Amino acid sequence: MENLLSSINSPEDLRRLPVSKLQPLANEVREHIIEVMSKIGGHTGASLGGVELSVALQYAFNTPRDKVVWDVGHQAYGHKVVTGRRDQLHTIRQYEGISGFLKRSESEYDVFGAGHAGTSLSAALGIATARDLNKDDYHVCAVIGDASVINGMAVEALNNLGHMQKRMIIVLNDNEMSISPSLGALTGYLNRIRSGQAYNQFRDEFETTINSFGMFGRLIFKLAKKFKDSFTRMFVPGVLAEELGIRYMGPINGHDCAAIVHALEEAKQLKHPVIIHALTVKGYGYGPAEADPPKWHGTSAFEISTGKFVSSPSKAPSYTGVFANAMVDLMKQDDRIIAITAAMPEGTGIDKVMKEFPSRTFDVGIAEEHGITFCAGMATEGLKPVAAIYSTFLQRAFDQIYHDVCVQHLDVTFALDRAGIVGADGPTHHGLMDFAYMRVLPEMIVMAPKDENEFRHLLKTAIDHKGPATIRYPRGNGIGVPMDKEIQALEIGKAEVIKNGGDIAMLAIGTMVYPAIKAAERLQQEGIQCTVINARFVKPLDTDLILALARTKRYLFTIEEHYLSGGFGSAVMELLESYGILPAHVHRMGVPDEIVTHGAPNLLLAKYGLDADGIYRRVKETITAQDQIAKPIHAL
Repeated sequence: MENLLSSINSPEDLRRLPVSKLQPLANEVREHIIEVMSKIGGHTGASLGGVELSVALQYAFNTPRDKVVWDVGHQAYGHKVVTGRRDQLHTIRQYEGISGFLKRSESEYDVFGAGHAGTSLSAALGIATARDLNKDDYHVCAVIGDASVINGMAVEALNNLGHMQKRMIIVLNDNEMSISPSLGALTGYLNRIRSGQAYNQFRDEFETTINSFGMFGRLIFKLAKKFKDSFTRMFVPGVLAEELGIRYMGPINGHDCAAIVHALEEAKQLKHPVIIHALTVKGYGYGPAEADPPKWHGTSAFEISTGKFVSSPSKAPSYTGVFANAMVDLMKQDDRIIAITAAMPEGTGIDKVMKEFPSRTFDVGIAEEHGITFCAGMATEGLKPVAAIYSTFLQRAFDQIYHDVCVQHLDVTFALDRAGIVGADGPTHHGLMDFAYMRVLPEMIVMAPKDENEFRHLLKTAIDHKGPATIRYPRGNGIGVPMDKEIQALEIGKAEVIKNGGDIAMLAIGTMVYPAIKAAERLQQEGIQCTVINARFVKPLDTDLILALARTKRYLFTIEEHYLSGGFGSAVMELLESYGILPAHVHRMGVPDEIVTHGAPNLLLAKYGLDADGIYRRVKETITAQDQIAKPIHAL
């Protein structure tokens, strides 16, 4: 086999190759991705399916002058390989390594950074508009998946593009998948287009042949156009794009580099927007990934020969698994409970619920805004919908949560998976703002469990509550605590006293409770007694307990896996201020006001002092920094 990849250090190197060498190069890129992912894991399936697109796009366009905007980045590992990051791929998604997504500060070829789906069309249209306003001349291309294109933002962009008629190319990477199989009427529409290639060939050949007859032929073509338009409206699904004023090309084989380059070169000659419909296979070129695409979306390390994943066994169940099992149990008890997710059934555990209750479980696709108002509609009719959505993705539906759920006091539960620091996916996926954006909503209940057993009880608490309620929980495994046989609702707004004693109190929430306990045990060995509180609720707070602690303890430490701005600690300080207590002796521990990078969660938590050692050091340093312990601060 030729060793082409070793000589490709930039797209300029790539463009020196003849077209005939692109397919062999793509094969080498794919093998490189498989080799690296087998050792460190990553977004394997989608990137294997996007290899030929990555190669062909950099070949056809004069990047970085021409702008290629990728949607999300799951599919763009090949793009990173051919744009100078081949030898850095082994650091991807690791602390201080390259990002798993597109990142503007990482490369001039990463035109627009994104970790949430559906942004590429709007961004590309903005770039194309800026190009024209600046009186510049270059190509703009957006690459978007078939699941992302149904996102409300993407549909809005298509509508705007059809109106503005900016010169822009859209490559639709259609693999019939997002992370899970794509759903919805528009997906069925795309599937019908897959079989419509014969019409496109006929249309192009007819137009070429007729126009070859000169003026007479053009007259015939003009007269025939009305018939053609009627014909396409009746029989051709691809007409939707053209009805929007966007030329449709395809479908083409998205694993044929030469075919992709040919389509791109043709599209570059047009002066109006065009969609190139490329058919691909998620996991293409690696048998195990092709056979089970959802399983291969985000992987751990694996054996190349067998496709067997290499992972460290855990004695504790995952929070996602606990959620799924608890939902099944609760739905058996109450047929009003409904489960909803937004294109993440496996990631949220809803896939298991769906198998048990197919008629009461819904995947709305990448459409969080619609999903929440969909829940609100069901709640008006007496149902109790539970929306299982990643913390970072629910941000997209903030208006719907307030306007459609809270204002109408509807009974919707928000189950926020992946709350806190999630690790390798980095800034766009950390769930570090949900306390702030949920507790500001009137009448919203906001809670977080200390472990997987308490999680089950708080989930029931949220569902039983008559009104909107939020429960947030982390990615990964639980603590490994015993599980109660029955799920019981807990008293809303009531914290748990884990340990009592001393004139220092730690008020921890969610994942920070156990590190606080360990820190307190270490401090106790040094003669420093600490009270440890499992807050459970960010809203409403346990007012009586917090006021009592504020009046009797010299120091209060609030500890949360969340941004400090607007979080649990801020809520505690607001409470004290409202009761006329100066909160000067409150010390907040959390994530500072900065973008948190990607990396292993344990490393990032340690970086911000949110592990047991960090909590111990913060308390010890605060105490020893004082020459004299201040007297307790009392209510004014």
